Amino acid sequence: MTADRVARRVTDLLAPQVLVIAMPPAVGLAERGWSGAVWGLLASLLCGGVPTAVIAIGVRSGRLDSHHIVDRARRTGPLLAAVAAVLVALLLLVVLGAPRLLVATVTAMLAALAVTVPVTLRWKISFHAAVSAGTAVVLAHVLPPVPTVAAGAAVVALVCWARVRLAHHTPGQVVAGALAGTLVTWATLAAFGVER
Repeated sequence: MTADRVARRVTDLLAPQVLVIAMPPAVGLAERGWSGAVWGLLASLLCGGVPTAVIAIGVRSGRLDSHHIVDRARRTGPLLAAVAAVLVALLLLVVLGAPRLLVATVTAMLAALAVTVPVTLRWKISFHAAVSAGTAVVLAHVLPPVPTVAAGAAVVALVCWARVRLAHHTPGQVVAGALAGTLVTWATLAAFGVER
């Protein structure tokens, strides 16, 4: 398999939509068992499902180049839809009494969007890198931290390599994304008092 094919597979398998859909049920399950996983599914549906549907409609209609939205100028609409979906998810989780770590996780998603969306309007920061790094930080709070951080760092590095290899981002854009995802997620979980 060629390096470009590997990079495309990594980009697809670890796309922001995939991680945002997969992570909340895992967090809910780890925090509160099967009832937590159900809460996580609600978060996945809104935080990941709604933006994925908006992007799919945009690709099908020809307004978006792909589900990765390579053209930075076309990111605004789908990103605003993502912000709205995450806000609705957060409101529902808080009002309905979802597990604390899941609420903190969705808050971290919103905070990461608050940082990265304004940046991407002027400079193409990597959402792949930001979401993979944020996911690693959250999972390090529910799984054994040392191996999770080590595996998470390797996955984030792989995602960053893939985005640069495909010429969708520069090294600076993936590093900025990874730093934003890590720092914003860590700070949000710390503000919620979520500790290992």
